Amino acid sequence: MKEGIHPEYSITKITCACGNVIEAGSTKSDIRVEICSSCHPFFTGKQKLIDSAGRIERFRKKYEKVKV
Repeated sequence: MKEGIHPEYSITKITCACGNVIEAGSTKSDIRVEICSSCHPFFTGKQKLIDSAGRIERFRKKYEKVKV
């Protein structure tokens, strides 16, 4: 590798809007994010499940007599 052309890599703090702080390696100094694994609905178990099967069945029932 060439000397002097690579950015400085160091340990930085990633701060979430919920207050969670994560330390990771990065080329940036301080990183702020809006959502993290501590407050994201998928990881907290508060995710809303969409009934996609019901929507598909209603669509098929509505257009079952239409021929292309």
